[in-house]
Amino acid sequence: ETAAAGKFLDQRLTIYPAYATEPGRWLDRALHSAVLDHSDSMGYARRDAWVPGEERPVPAVENNLMLAPPLAENVSASVREIVQRCVSAKALNEGDVERLFQSRGADFAFVVDAADTLREITVGDTVSFVVNRNINYTNVCYFKCQFCAFSKGKVSEHLRGRPYDISGEEIARRCEEAWQRGATEVCMQGGIHPDYTGQTYLDILRTVRAASPAMHIHAFSPLEVWQGAQTLGTDLRSYLQQLQDAGLGTLPGTAAEILDDEVRATLCPDKLNTAQWLEVMETAHGLGLRTTATIMYGHIDAPRHWARHLLRLRELQQRTGGFTEFVPLPFVHMEAPLYLKGNARRGPTFREAVLMHAVARLVFNGLIDNIQTSWVKMGEEGVAACLRAGANDLGGTLMNESITRAAGSDHGQEWSPARMEAQILRAGRLPRMRTTLYADAPGAQRISAFDAASLAAPENASAGKKQRSKLIPVARIEPFLRKPGMGLDAENAQVFLMAACN
Repeated sequence: ETAAAGKFLDQRLTIYPAYATEPGRWLDRALHSAVLDHSDSMGYARRDAWVPGEERPVPAVENNLMLAPPLAENVSASVREIVQRCVSAKALNEGDVERLFQSRGADFAFVVDAADTLREITVGDTVSFVVNRNINYTNVCYFKCQFCAFSKGKVSEHLRGRPYDISGEEIARRCEEAWQRGATEVCMQGGIHPDYTGQTYLDILRTVRAASPAMHIHAFSPLEVWQGAQTLGTDLRSYLQQLQDAGLGTLPGTAAEILDDEVRATLCPDKLNTAQWLEVMETAHGLGLRTTATIMYGHIDAPRHWARHLLRLRELQQRTGGFTEFVPLPFVHMEAPLYLKGNARRGPTFREAVLMHAVARLVFNGLIDNIQTSWVKMGEEGVAACLRAGANDLGGTLMNESITRAAGSDHGQEWSPARMEAQILRAGRLPRMRTTLYADAPGAQRISAFDAASLAAPENASAGKKQRSKLIPVARIEPFLRKPGMGLDAENAQVFLMAACN
């Protein structure tokens, strides 16, 4: 009856949405956790059991809406008008983007369909992925991000596992193995160990460059870059230049979470703020370093915060053009301290996760062509849905995914290239193995990737108060210097040897 009237029927809680979204004003503290656990970002009820990080069925309501184009008369005039401005790359304000994130029913189907059509026009039917390896060199961190289940701290914070800090030897071994298994990229990030300084990250780069000279190094969150510059007493630009000179290829756009200080005050109060994150990225772009951009959503945030985040990225991209891709990262709640304390939602709903990809495609039209969907967060069915909602990239094979698994995800630590291509073909799209900067992967690496041996078990040595050296001994470097076409040139070898001796 509701549909016949041109409306969409959705479920609410006993408490109405307007009150659920202001719990401090309307709810007894004892009820906060229960309402959060049952709410979506707008205070409506979560209608299904889908959550990021677990392989659960795609909810029937959204799946059916995505399969059947909506009747034009059932789509809100405001949504049609905003989408048209996105397609025409016109100016947008916060209210416009927030309205797209609020879409339900026919509006939801219309936004998703428009994003998929725009994807086809912009990048075609090819879906790309990169063969890479994650190296998280330590899980020790003195920052207190409330969403993070990876870093290790007090037992009272519910953080599981033992603290580790790997050596330069182990970093080198993992890089060698990754190259042999067809990787073109090593992605490196970690906690902020109290003993780490900016020199630590320079040492890591020298080790990777010695162990695998042709490997692209995609490394260090803006938080690590900011902390590295501070500990060395140097300005941001000079430090980024040092990192670039030492072999850094690109920066991951992590540590962004939500680029709105209203949210960050609770989510990550001691982390760098919105302006600082943007400053790191703009400075990197100014040096010619390309970066990715991310959002981590579905916890204590709301559509207005997502709108601010996307518009801030859009404004920076209009100035610099330095972002290569946008990566939505839905909050995985299971082991997150904020959720375990009853202060966060259970990640985004399926509707919200699909919309994040679709709205990003529309908002970034003409500015960021690549919208990535994370198999680690979304799983097989979720990835397939996002490929029908504007996404065109599946990210990396990863080899050693650990951060999301620490949060409770059960999607595994690696998707092989064969599995990536099978997933893409099942979606009716054309697979392409790429490099970090979206060129075609070298043929030799593609062959190695599809013939790869099983991974050796990584060694995570226990952490101490002092960091382990991230350099490798001089004797360890000599084999690389003797490899035809694989060794360091004389200048870099001398720099590395001097650093190792020091």
